[in-house]
Amino acid sequence: MIKIFMWSGPRNISTALMRSFENRTDTKVYDEPFYSYYLKNTNLDHPMKDEIINTYPYDENEVINLITKNDDKYKIFYQKHMTHHILDKTNLEWINKGLNCFLIRDPAKVITSYIKKNSLRSIKDVGFKKLYQIFKLLNLKEPIVINSDYLLKDPQKYLKILCQKLNLDFDEKMLNWPKGYRDTDGIWSKVWYQNVISTTTFNSNINREYNVPKNFENIYKECQEIYEEINKYSIQV
Repeated sequence: MIKIFMWSGPRNISTALMRSFENRTDTKVYDEPFYSYYLKNTNLDHPMKDEIINTYPYDENEVINLITKNDDKYKIFYQKHMTHHILDKTNLEWINKGLNCFLIRDPAKVITSYIKKNSLRSIKDVGFKKLYQIFKLLNLKEPIVINSDYLLKDPQKYLKILCQKLNLDFDEKMLNWPKGYRDTDGIWSKVWYQNVISTTTFNSNINREYNVPKNFENIYKECQEIYEEINKYSIQV
């Protein structure tokens, strides 16, 4: 069984990419396995915090067991991981048991989208810093980096290249999926997934302008430096 650990910050079209893989008949998905653990350990005030903690496992070892377990019914186990859910104390010994990929997006788009849904307190909330730490920790010779803007320009061509890098056959089903919620969506989908639940494919807003409010300028600049460094490795079409 091929395990794909897709590392991303929030508001990165990460759910749409999960939908794309889930629409394959050979793939099972796991939506943000460490979210409950993260909330339990940080006590941060996120939407639906108590419901999330009461619904999903927050014990670190239990989560790791779930994400490393094989399932003979499927060829691929695709996991959407939010980097900010990984704390400095989190055990990452399991990280080499799968194929690690990095999903990035222009920080201006991430920040302007995030602040519509939640309070942005620090750079930690948008995941860039932790993503970079994981990126450096793995020190991969040929890292697989997906830039969501590049993906949206030509999804079919881009996904074919991504599948090739993952040693998977491309499946046309990855380009379209049924509208609506999934049983595999976290219950937080009610808050965060309004856009993706109404879509059936990758939607592009590439030409829109995204203006970061001045009070988030320092966070934006720090994110931008990390973004530019990792973007050097992005798949191009």
